[in-house]
Amino acid sequence: MKDNFVGKLFVFSAPSGSGKTTIVRHLLNQEKFNLAFSISATSRNPRGEEKNGEDYYFISLKQFKNHIKSEDFLEWEEVYRDNFYGTLKSEVERIWAQKKHVIFDIDVAGGLRIKKKFPEQTLSVFVKPPSIDELKIRLKKRSTESEDKINMRIAKASVELATAPQFDKIIKNYELDVALKEAEELVSEFLGLKEKQE
Repeated sequence: MKDNFVGKLFVFSAPSGSGKTTIVRHLLNQEKFNLAFSISATSRNPRGEEKNGEDYYFISLKQFKNHIKSEDFLEWEEVYRDNFYGTLKSEVERIWAQKKHVIFDIDVAGGLRIKKKFPEQTLSVFVKPPSIDELKIRLKKRSTESEDKINMRIAKASVELATAPQFDKIIKNYELDVALKEAEELVSEFLGLKEKQE
């Protein structure tokens, strides 16, 4: 039996280091939005403090490829060689079953695929860094990756920035406070909360 809850999807995409994760975490803390985080599956190993089932579902390359064969993913991508990321259909179903809206912190290609699958239900937001140079500084500060990996991410960022116009909205993350406020307003508007407050 279907009830009248129709879950919305909020896609936040950006080049690595743009601050999308910080924005997504902030939105998850706003109870009025009733959001739950879509945990992506990945074939890569955990980094730093990352926990399985919390930050990602860490699965083997073989398992990942089996899920692709079984069409278990809403979207997936080989981001770097043998380094897969994807959103399991069961993850969105799990969140909707809790009568919550889904929020994604996801790469650009994946974000656009979700928008394509659920055009009416999805708000896609591109988070824009101040500049490529600033991005490089932020990635170096993280000190979680080698110089080569950082350079790979920077090269990818240039390509990703070109896709920004394909998203519903663009947030320029130059000042974090301003970006957070803007993100809140976008979510509020898409959920129809603004009219209710006024």
